[in-house]
Amino acid sequence: MKIAQIEENVKNVLLHSSQHDFLADFLLAFGKPKASISRLQTNGVASYNLSKNEHEVLWKNNVLYKFITHDQLDSYIEEHADSEIVLKHKPRFIIATDFNTLVARDTRTEESLKIAFPELPNYVEFFLPWAGMEKATHTPDSPADVKAAEKMAKLFDMIRLDNPTKDARFLHSLNAFLTRLLFCFFAEDTDIFPKDLFSNCIQSHTAEDGKDLSDYLASLFRLLNTEDRTKCPGYFRQFPYVNGGLFAEEHPVPQFSVRSRAVLIACGTELNWSEINPDIFGSMIQAVVDTDQRANLGMHYTSVTNIMKVIDPLFLRDLYEELEKSRTNTRKLRELLIRLGKIRIFDPACGSGNFLIIAYKELRKLEMEILNQISINEKQIDLGLSTIRLSQFYGIELDDFAHEVALLSLWLAEHQMNLVFMQRFGKANATLPLKPSGSIVCGDATTVAWQTVCPADEGSDTYILGNPPYLGSKKQSMEQKRSIATIFAHSRDYKNLDFIACWFYLAALYISGTSSKAGFVTTNSIVQGDQVGLLWPHIFAQDAEIGFAYESFKWGNSAKNTAGVSCVVVGLRAASKDPKWIYLQGQRIPAKNIGPYLTDSSNTIIYKSNQILSDLPEMVYGNMPLDGGFLKLETPEKDELLKAYPAAAKFIKRLTGGNEFLYNEERWCLWIEDEQLDEALSIPPIAERIEQVKAFREGGGDVARTLVKRSHQFRYRHTATRSMMLVPCTSSERRDYLQVGFFDRSYIAIHSAQVIYDADAFVFGIVSSRLHMLWTKATCGTLDSRVRYSNIIAYNNFPFPAITEAVREKIRECTFKILAARENRPELVIADLYDPKLMPAELLEAHRELDSLIESCYQKNAFQNDEERLKALFKLYEKMTETEDA
Repeated sequence: MKIAQIEENVKNVLLHSSQHDFLADFLLAFGKPKASISRLQTNGVASYNLSKNEHEVLWKNNVLYKFITHDQLDSYIEEHADSEIVLKHKPRFIIATDFNTLVARDTRTEESLKIAFPELPNYVEFFLPWAGMEKATHTPDSPADVKAAEKMAKLFDMIRLDNPTKDARFLHSLNAFLTRLLFCFFAEDTDIFPKDLFSNCIQSHTAEDGKDLSDYLASLFRLLNTEDRTKCPGYFRQFPYVNGGLFAEEHPVPQFSVRSRAVLIACGTELNWSEINPDIFGSMIQAVVDTDQRANLGMHYTSVTNIMKVIDPLFLRDLYEELEKSRTNTRKLRELLIRLGKIRIFDPACGSGNFLIIAYKELRKLEMEILNQISINEKQIDLGLSTIRLSQFYGIELDDFAHEVALLSLWLAEHQMNLVFMQRFGKANATLPLKPSGSIVCGDATTVAWQTVCPADEGSDTYILGNPPYLGSKKQSMEQKRSIATIFAHSRDYKNLDFIACWFYLAALYISGTSSKAGFVTTNSIVQGDQVGLLWPHIFAQDAEIGFAYESFKWGNSAKNTAGVSCVVVGLRAASKDPKWIYLQGQRIPAKNIGPYLTDSSNTIIYKSNQILSDLPEMVYGNMPLDGGFLKLETPEKDELLKAYPAAAKFIKRLTGGNEFLYNEERWCLWIEDEQLDEALSIPPIAERIEQVKAFREGGGDVARTLVKRSHQFRYRHTATRSMMLVPCTSSERRDYLQVGFFDRSYIAIHSAQVIYDADAFVFGIVSSRLHMLWTKATCGTLDSRVRYSNIIAYNNFPFPAITEAVREKIRECTFKILAARENRPELVIADLYDPKLMPAELLEAHRELDSLIESCYQKNAFQNDEERLKALFKLYEKMTETEDA
């Protein structure tokens, strides 16, 4: 349910609900199920109301509510905030009201609310957790942004209904119209225009049917671009001269109806646009014009927290350190101010401009800190005005509307920071007339020459940043594939590159031989698996290096259902002797070098290898059937076959693979030797299945057709002499250990798992170790939120030192302890046993004992963190491969 709808529902509650039914109707307004509300209102054992007190309702996990006299409102909240009943039943909100005043407390965030009862519709965001919209704690993003975007979406839809044309020129004009509208709404709530001037003029000066509104707005927009007001109509004279390019170009204004005019006015009168964050709202408003994104409104913008992971190590930390070193030296402080005025920020995939806006705001904040320090040093009040200009900010954006919004959002951010500057220093640059906004080009960053957008300037510090699009090769359009082919024309292995590789390579070219630096948020795919070998040799060939890196983190913003993508931050610069930093588990760790896997190691790349680096046995894929599913049986199918033909038992074997092992799923297969074929064909259901396999393979590709003559068998037919060790090909990235299993010779392994036939328990211990999982995560990459396990990358390249037979035996003992701990919990499947939230203490302890033993093979002292562990693994890998090469 959308915020605007909830607000409308609450308005109706105040208009139509009785005091007796208020709470029930209030809960329904947020989408609580009617059946649950009915049980809340009933009496007896089936009631959800756990309170026995008159005029009081206690609904577990939801609300403690009381109708009470005015003088008891505050005391009721305070008395119950930490009461036993609240601690036991955990109501999210405590509410008390006399229907003149309402007091509430959020028991999770400990926020409080006290308002006049009729104002309740203006505070629905306080109760949004009832609607599944959790309040963010890590960023100051406001529900006002979402509410405004939803209102604008409604207006956009109505304008499209009133103007059915889909002409590209009209859509461009509509984009320009929306940005102008947004500016006017913002202006009348932030003192750029007189308060409510824009909305009031539309209400007063245009007809209710909306037919004259288009001409009225066209005239107003022309006036906002006109400095000479001598011929200005009297009713427009309160509007100031805006300029700055926003109203310079003539665009047709859409037609309006009664309804669309009313919604436009409501956008101005019912929202407080001063609460809008330009950096957040810009991304949300993009979803207004892209109806496919509506369901994810506000979901995919980059949060301030994640933007700061780029900005801070890229340039902001260094600037603040310079401030600290220069605090008592006014000359150096003024030099730092001059430097700020020359910094250039360039986002070559800027979207609606959130990276540029946050960078602008942070530089303005720093500038104010420097000016404040100068005033302390010099005892001087008049320090001049800001020297940071929007023209220092550059961008490229493919989407026309996002490009327009980015320009607008920078103006809005400038005005907000001017207001802050005014509060601190008593004066500020005038917002109007608007100055030239950022140099943002509407175009394709993979085809536009970056130097033409942000030309090289030896006297300036240039920082490239952003969150470019990442698309795997299978999801790329033909146009995107052509861009990759052009940019990587010098490479033969470009076809499987992620689309974001274009930005990394173009950034490396831009900064080559300069002091410019770059920092991008990206999926962790480009620092894992095949992508490392495909991309990073080209980066390093430009004499570029990684200056800083953030460990993998989940994409986060204030939307409750945030995008489930694992990201990293990577900073590029020309090779230098400056310090390098890895940000890991909240720590900033110095590194001698940051390799392409974001570890303190050399630039060594782990390529696929069919040779096993360490003294370990061969690991292969499980058997690929290539059978169309006809040689595999579910348990009911197997039972039905055996019931009708008991002699078929000799041809049936238990199948196991990734899911079968993890979730104890029963599956079976037909396993027929060549000499058994005639006997197997005498059983009609088996003969029918073999014929179906034959038909499937005859209609398949080259490989399938070569297998037609043995349609009674899997493509591959590996079996164990005694036993086999199995590792699923994918595993949840939440797990600290790979799940490894032992199976006897009666099982057939399928290709959703990797297998070592007749493996030693010692090998089980190595593959089950935390070190091996860390190595796998670093080198193999992920599939969605799952770790991909590859024998030719992780296993064959795993560096394990030479050890004595005595140590091997100790590893075997640890393996048996792990297996015993599993067997002690037969009610849990393997997936549950290795879920970090469910893992039994005995099993965890057995693994930790194994980890200590395995890690002692690498060094005597215990590792302090995972960064140290990976550093040791890469160091040994380099040593072992150097020995091989020699």
